[in-house]
Amino acid sequence: MVETLSQMVLNTVRTYPKDDFMLYKSEGAYKPISTAAFGERVRHFCLGLKELGHKKGDKLVILSENRPEWVMSDLANLCAGGVTVPIYTTLVPDAVKYIIQNSDARFVVVSNDDLWAKIKAVKKDLGKVRHFISMAETPPAGVLGWREVEAQGVRRAGRKGKAGEFETLAAQVKPQDEASIIYTSGTTGVPKGVLLTHSNFLSNVMTCVPLVDFTHRDTVLSFLPLSHVLERMVMYCYTYVGATIAFAESVEAVAQNLVEVRPHIMVSVPRVFEKIYARVMDQVLAGSGLKRKIFFWALNVGKAWSRLSLDHTPIPAALARKRKLAHKLVFSKIVAKTGGRIRYFLSGGAPLSKDIAEFFHAIGLIILEGYGLTETSPVISLNTFEHTRFGAVGKPIPGVEVKIDKDGEILTKGPHVMKGYYKKPAETREVLSKGWFRTGDIGHIDKDGFLVITDRKKDLIITSGGKNIAPQPIENRLKTIPYISSAVVVGDRKKFISALIVPNFEKLEAWAKKNAVPYAGRADLVRDERVIKFLWSEVEKATPGLSSYEKIKQIALLERDFEIETGEITPTLKVKRNIVEKKYQNLIAALYKGKEDNG
Repeated sequence: MVETLSQMVLNTVRTYPKDDFMLYKSEGAYKPISTAAFGERVRHFCLGLKELGHKKGDKLVILSENRPEWVMSDLANLCAGGVTVPIYTTLVPDAVKYIIQNSDARFVVVSNDDLWAKIKAVKKDLGKVRHFISMAETPPAGVLGWREVEAQGVRRAGRKGKAGEFETLAAQVKPQDEASIIYTSGTTGVPKGVLLTHSNFLSNVMTCVPLVDFTHRDTVLSFLPLSHVLERMVMYCYTYVGATIAFAESVEAVAQNLVEVRPHIMVSVPRVFEKIYARVMDQVLAGSGLKRKIFFWALNVGKAWSRLSLDHTPIPAALARKRKLAHKLVFSKIVAKTGGRIRYFLSGGAPLSKDIAEFFHAIGLIILEGYGLTETSPVISLNTFEHTRFGAVGKPIPGVEVKIDKDGEILTKGPHVMKGYYKKPAETREVLSKGWFRTGDIGHIDKDGFLVITDRKKDLIITSGGKNIAPQPIENRLKTIPYISSAVVVGDRKKFISALIVPNFEKLEAWAKKNAVPYAGRADLVRDERVIKFLWSEVEKATPGLSSYEKIKQIALLERDFEIETGEITPTLKVKRNIVEKKYQNLIAALYKGKEDNG
């Protein structure tokens, strides 16, 4: 039985021999790495680390885009008894320095010269680091090459008395040993290092594999950063079952890579699904009247089929025929752009709009939305093929307990809950009590046992009239508007709520030209009263049925999107509300100046 991630490596290499265990893009084409070659490279990098003085419990930082060597570095370090500390490639040098220093890292692995530049900028402050290792073909001066470390491992393996050392090291790792320190995105302050053990990760792996039917027959596309706990855990699922793992070249190349790899499974965040939805709707609305009519007919047929399918109700023959025709005329063209073999997408990291989930299911692309946090390894609940509800994040997975506190906060208990925050006992005590972890999220469990997330506890807006408003569901509605790229709802302690809106400038500029609205640049566009009036009308159309106190009464348009580099969003694309509200405090104040709530 597999009880540690190091045992998982040995089991996979032994159980799932295949020529294409991993696929990576090189010189314009995907090239394979066999299971045997993967196993040997993990073995030799592990032994190479030992040759460099790696000791049990040593922290190893990985600063790299997704690629085979990311996974190999991680698993080699774990097999050596080390603790992996992933860092997002988008972080600025000071943030990188903080994580390396705070984690007490002794090894730092980077993938290329651009990322090495971030390390080099703060290297003088990284006194605890013993070795810097680069995956680049030609490492920078004074930096070890990844292949060089691997070669040291090969030589060590060939020495007298070292045969079987790798297997011995892997066997010495215990389930409760620390496996990773993952630093939270820090939407409300300084990032905290979440300590996760081998058993934390494996509790999720062993539970999720049968729930969503990961198999060795699947080909998967990995593009969500491996620094993200969801992609990391799912990577362990892929490895555990011996699936073929293809790595996307970049976020920008995902659309092309989908067609090239033709995956069965892909994990993503809602923002990607929102963009796909917006692109499809753009093309539909730009088409002829007949094409629009056919599309919306097909979509209505798909939704009718979807409702019956989710209720496990037999599909009437007439509807089945219509659904087959709708697929042939409309849906097949959209599905083809995903490679044509998708069994399902997994979505996490942020709430998925109910409308988006319904749309994808109607056209035959299943999105299984789950819920969790870095502190819970990460999955707490998950929609499955048997039990799915749009607008909910599934039922708690087996072995995981969930309860709702008096104030609506979601609490969870089980083998998935972290060991604690690294070097932060007070913060650990704040969220952990008698095994129960406080998620910081507000929600409820419906009559059928599905968990419904309302919002982050700290994000709730309380109006001056005492009304509690969850901003995320409203923001999700706004982001389905083709002319809107991002939105942040504001109004805490105010009489009414407003929204900061980042337009989809490509669409908005086309609208401005069509409607003879002159502008020299984006600054002119976002201040034009005709543009504001138009977007206001789009907001009103997209938010019917809201309570009077939930309705947006004022909007302000921003001339650029929120950025990771400016600290406005996290690497997982979550808005840092406190930063955004502080940065745009004058603009927000202007929305309320002299205004009274008439709702």
